Amino acid sequence: MGLFSRSKKRRTESARDSTTTEPADTEQAEQAEQAEQAEQAEQAELTELAEPADDGAEAENAEGADAADTSDATRAGDSANAANAANTAEPEDADPAPRGEHLEDGPYDVADAPEEDRIDLGGLQVPTIDGMELRMEVDQRTSAVTGANLVIGGSSLQVQAFAAPKSRGLWEEVRTSLRDSVVKQGGTAESRPGAFGTELITRLPVKRTDGRTGYRPARFIGIDGRRWFLRAILTGKALSDKEQAKTFETLISRLVVVRGGEAMAPQELIPLGLPGQRPGLSQVKAGPLDPLARGPESTVIG
Repeated sequence: MGLFSRSKKRRTESARDSTTTEPADTEQAEQAEQAEQAEQAEQAELTELAEPADDGAEAENAEGADAADTSDATRAGDSANAANAANTAEPEDADPAPRGEHLEDGPYDVADAPEEDRIDLGGLQVPTIDGMELRMEVDQRTSAVTGANLVIGGSSLQVQAFAAPKSRGLWEEVRTSLRDSVVKQGGTAESRPGAFGTELITRLPVKRTDGRTGYRPARFIGIDGRRWFLRAILTGKALSDKEQAKTFETLISRLVVVRGGEAMAPQELIPLGLPGQRPGLSQVKAGPLDPLARGPESTVIG
């Protein structure tokens, strides 16, 4: 408003001057006209720069593009976080996939077990396999047998049976406890589907002979039965050798659990005993076995 008013005033003054001045003042009139033209050009430039329509639309489009980019980045971040959460979350227990052809119908409750030559360990009955080493774990303080370790071809399978309530299984609870314990010790634990349902793959830190820290892997398998729970821990070459892994899976599917009728608290170890003297078998007592370590001296069952 001020710019336009000033131009009008100057044009009026210039017109008055051109009618009242003498011809000798023509040069002065021309200078005034040039000044007016310059002012009008300046005003036109200022008016063009002040025009908001196109620049405002571009700014709005730019803001929209930035907002879209931010929204896309946010959605991408949310998707990545969701993927990470899905990878680390404990998968829901589901019915096992169709059993592999290499598996029998067990592990069995003693009431359902088919006839087969087995080693009687009290709460567990183990099928005899040529070349299998049987290592019995015994608590040196109480002389109680706490587990059996079955070794084939450089890999070992520790098996233990526990009492369980009628109404629910124990594996989900035990698996959660195991995972938390491994992570607390600085290791890693990953749940994954396996031959008998959800399994737990762990890497537990151990001190090496050279003083450095290494990691010992293990595969935890849990099976809920009729008022019992069987836990098996596989270590050694079978963790990476699929054929050897199948050998141990077949072995697990042939085990028999003898729960007994006595009252027992949930997760209480079902009593085991040393096998009787028989051809090809010598009894060996050993201290408690670290589930992730090699066992004591072994006895070959032929």
